[in-house]
Amino acid sequence: MLLSNVPGYYKARRETLIRNHPGSAFLLPGFPEIIRNHDVHYPYRQESHFYYLTGYEEPGAFLVVLPELSSPGTCRSVLFVMPRDPEKEMWEGERYGLDGALRVFGVDEAYPIEELEQKLPELLRGIDQVHYRLGHHEEIDRKVLSLLETCRKNQGRSGRGLLPIEDPQGAIGEMRLYKSHEEVALLREACRISALAHRTAIQETRPGMNEREVEALVDYIFRREGCQRLGYGSIVAGGKNAACLHYRSNNEVLKDHELLLIDAGGEYGYYTADITRTFPVGKKFTAAQKRIYQRILQIQKDAIAMTRPGVTIPEIHKFICTQLVEGLLSLGLMKGSVQDILKSGGYRRFYPHSTSHWLGMDVHDVGLYLKDGEPRPLEEGMVFTIEPGFYVQPSDREIPEEYQNIGIRIEDDILVTAHGHENLTQAAPKEIDEIESLKSK
Repeated sequence: MLLSNVPGYYKARRETLIRNHPGSAFLLPGFPEIIRNHDVHYPYRQESHFYYLTGYEEPGAFLVVLPELSSPGTCRSVLFVMPRDPEKEMWEGERYGLDGALRVFGVDEAYPIEELEQKLPELLRGIDQVHYRLGHHEEIDRKVLSLLETCRKNQGRSGRGLLPIEDPQGAIGEMRLYKSHEEVALLREACRISALAHRTAIQETRPGMNEREVEALVDYIFRREGCQRLGYGSIVAGGKNAACLHYRSNNEVLKDHELLLIDAGGEYGYYTADITRTFPVGKKFTAAQKRIYQRILQIQKDAIAMTRPGVTIPEIHKFICTQLVEGLLSLGLMKGSVQDILKSGGYRRFYPHSTSHWLGMDVHDVGLYLKDGEPRPLEEGMVFTIEPGFYVQPSDREIPEEYQNIGIRIEDDILVTAHGHENLTQAAPKEIDEIESLKSK
């Protein structure tokens, strides 16, 4: 169903972009459709930067955002789209066309995508710099570079060369790093739905089920509750499979007395949750599983409690690694001093990944982690994950048998607020008593 209008914040974002980068033009291609096999396409999702600035979801579009040179400080938005075509629309669905692009999406001008090569050199006249991401689509790269060469030739004997090209990731990424009230509302809904999916999976999983059955159950809840798609490929990893950090097969039978790790998040309105929960396939944790799980859970809860403006992600990661090493030493799973193990990185045998990443439209969202060469302090409006873990590789036979085939990760999505934080995924069960209570029903 076509929209009748989109919220005004898309236009406001374009205006902010140009206000922050006067003299620059942003060239942003939307994603094309990708062939899956023969004449069947993969499910379509718009490129995140493009959607962030337009709300436009049709494939094969191109956005140009630039300053209005005749009116300094103002923004000019030009959208190139597929025109209306009754015959193709009969097969593929109704299009917005030029009138819809103008009326619904609030751009200043709209043209058929076929006119991009003709119009772009004219649009870039008087521009000092172009923001365009090279290396994303080879065919579009060739077209854009050819058009920029045309712009250079059109300047005659001005002495100017090819317009400088800068990746828009920095400019747009910094905008996307700080979530608006509207974005937080979409994230909250994605997190609500995803937490419900994890709760349902905990309650419904039984020995003898296949990992893919649980994956299907999680996907069903996402779709039933309003998510348009997955935020990323779900990880549903039983037993030793949980030690593979990006396990994707999801096709093995689940066994009693083993744990199941689910890393899954639904995408709602182009914003995704990212939750990991680990729980028994059967009714209860074993004694060894409970010891490790409770340690990881407490570390995660203490790390979340640290979150507030001014703290850095490396500080949180260092705290988690320190607490993890102390826990592993107390359980007899490592030997030596805390400082020596931290310095050598020996803990990576059990915890090889980082603690956090930005979250938003993409599961590993945009935004710089360093500012002026130093870890940037957290600020209000940022959203990131906190996800400590413990993994025993199947090849690691040096630790006691009771700890083998264990992989645990507990991950929540944290919004930085003015004076602290909000756990957006708090509703996903993670306390041992709550998990075992759900399993007994």
